[in-house]
Amino acid sequence: MHRLIDSLNFNLVIIELDRSTAVFMPRIKKVNLSAAILLGYSEQELIDKPLSIFYAPEAIPELQQTVHACLTGTIPAKNLECDIITKANNRIQALVSLSVLPDRDASDTDIVLLIHDISDRKRIDKELFMMHRALEQSASAVVITDTNGSIEYINPKFTELTGYTAQEVLGKNPRILQSGTTTPRQYQAMWEMLFSKGEWHGEIRNKKKNGEVYWAYENISAIRNMQGEITHFISVAEDITLRKEAELALSESEERFRQMAELTGEWLWEQDPGGYYIYSSTAINQILGFRPEEVVGKHYTELLTARDKADQLHYVAVREPFRSLTNHYRHKDGHEVLTESTGLPLINDEGNLIKWRGADRDITARKHFQDALIDSEKRTRLIIESSINAIVIMDDSGLITDWNPRAEKMFGWSHDEAVGQPIKDLIIPPRFRSAHQKGLEHFLQTGIGPLLNRQFEHVAVRRDGTEFPVELSISPLKLGDTYIFSGFIHDITDRKAAEQQIRQAQVKLAIAQSEIKIARQIQSSLLPTASIKSDHFEVTGFCLPANQVGGDYFDYFIRNEDRLDMIIADVSGHSIGPALFMVEARSAIRTRATGSETPAETLSLLNKFLYEDLDNSDYFITLFYLQYDIGSQQLSFANAGHPPPLLLSPSESECRQLDADGLILGVREHVDFEEKTTTLSQGDLILLYTDGLTEAENIHGEFFGLKRVNDILIQYAQQSPQMIIEVLLEQLKQFCQTESFKDDITLMIFRRD
Repeated sequence: MHRLIDSLNFNLVIIELDRSTAVFMPRIKKVNLSAAILLGYSEQELIDKPLSIFYAPEAIPELQQTVHACLTGTIPAKNLECDIITKANNRIQALVSLSVLPDRDASDTDIVLLIHDISDRKRIDKELFMMHRALEQSASAVVITDTNGSIEYINPKFTELTGYTAQEVLGKNPRILQSGTTTPRQYQAMWEMLFSKGEWHGEIRNKKKNGEVYWAYENISAIRNMQGEITHFISVAEDITLRKEAELALSESEERFRQMAELTGEWLWEQDPGGYYIYSSTAINQILGFRPEEVVGKHYTELLTARDKADQLHYVAVREPFRSLTNHYRHKDGHEVLTESTGLPLINDEGNLIKWRGADRDITARKHFQDALIDSEKRTRLIIESSINAIVIMDDSGLITDWNPRAEKMFGWSHDEAVGQPIKDLIIPPRFRSAHQKGLEHFLQTGIGPLLNRQFEHVAVRRDGTEFPVELSISPLKLGDTYIFSGFIHDITDRKAAEQQIRQAQVKLAIAQSEIKIARQIQSSLLPTASIKSDHFEVTGFCLPANQVGGDYFDYFIRNEDRLDMIIADVSGHSIGPALFMVEARSAIRTRATGSETPAETLSLLNKFLYEDLDNSDYFITLFYLQYDIGSQQLSFANAGHPPPLLLSPSESECRQLDADGLILGVREHVDFEEKTTTLSQGDLILLYTDGLTEAENIHGEFFGLKRVNDILIQYAQQSPQMIIEVLLEQLKQFCQTESFKDDITLMIFRRD
């Protein structure tokens, strides 16, 4: 029998015990080599030792009960999961099987223990559980398929993204998501890479259950078995629809801009936020003699003359649109070029400058043309032919006598087609033709033309009948008894569009500034105008409005002559909305000022009163309410999610927080607020504040923090409440190195004298 036991390759221990023993600890009678190795002992070290030598102490009572049940015949055998302890004091999770050998003698009984190490199984079970939870809670959509593409698992995020439930897709192929925009060849390449490389990742356009198309970035990996064979594929997908739509919109905008740039004679350009060129149209070659690639990467001031460099840096610094700005450039060959420049900063939704976009129109020729016309017909012709403006010359009967190449491109009529034709029939819209003729006749009769020799805006018409805005200047030249008129015409379609955008931005800014002004007036009208002082206490407060007014509010008043109520609150959001909620909250509180409500009761009533308005507008309010009994010096308080006030007693070296449990107002309609009380001693100081104080950041991103507030209160505790507020604000400004803040900062101090 013993030789058979020794030859077994599983862990086995035989123990022997006396049936008559009421309370016993079985002793080891026999152990095989496998069990000894598992436990870290030699076989001899275990023989005749109590079973507790390797049994975890907490498992002994259950072991004794099980052995007793086996001996009495209640159960013939039993399996137990428990920890066993090796000689090296390591714990092993094990499955122990107990069974009774047939009786040989009434005085003793052998019990067999089979020990199975299940540590690896337990670890794997735990890992599988954690993996399952990770997949279920993943922020990405997860799909597992077999090698034939049949879906075997999806997580909740997949359902949220696509609209398909597990019941609808399990057993089906992922092709139900295909949008028809991915070619069969692309899918074939994907599968080939999966089977050859074991993974594929990329962007793909799919379709939801409701037919809506979305973009996803997918990582697909092969799952292999122990033999290295691919059995499944797991796909992890991230919804990138918003990003792709933004990229597509930006790409289309860029493409339209650059197509337009190549069709116009103006130099269109783009600069990064620092003023370095990132794009230049080919017109720069005509204007400044450079090729576009010679300009890209240069700072725009490198092309300006010395007298313009300092002035033009202003526009990058302040990020303001500009138009009709005269620039003096240095041509590649060294001569000076004058341009009229328009620039518009492109700002994203976060208020960050993306880049500058603008256009420069060469006005050098126009500036010198009138003087050169008298001196040299040849020089005049050269200027006309090379001008990027449409130049039209007309006689005193209104017939075109000259028409430059730019005019051909702008209006669609060739030089030969235009010359000899009435100018009003070619480029003036029908509704203005009568006024044009009357103006010409008036000038010829009186020599007076109010629109001559100056730039003005008008409307022109192309050969195809489309109208567009132009900037026009007309100059008369008398030759003997007759006149000729030269007109310089510039297409300002793009500039007008830019001006429209600028006007819209200015209107929005004016509205926002008006709202902020109104909100500040509302906020300031709600706050107490003076401190409350008596022989026994003093209370005062101050609110420093932020750049964008928020919803900070504080108040204090005497209730029924024997109680002082103090409130500090913060409404989420900015501008008029929070300010109006401050009005509503203050009105509700002041309406109950003659009642006998405690702080907790007041908060409960206030929450019910404001809940529907707050819920509909998606705002919420944090509020701390204190009530001081002037006679008993007892302070009662309740909190609705506001930063707890600090209480500093003369006998203590640190501030302690006054806090009570309570949910912020506007989240749930029925809320129970905890109310606490404390008795104030002479000299006790209480600071109430909003989070604008502790969460103010310096240039290094550090918060002002509660520790600094605590230290300042301790250092200046003997000063007046007003002085303490002034010190807090001054040190906050020094810490942040600013006089204005992103959030309101509200402080209120109570002292018992």
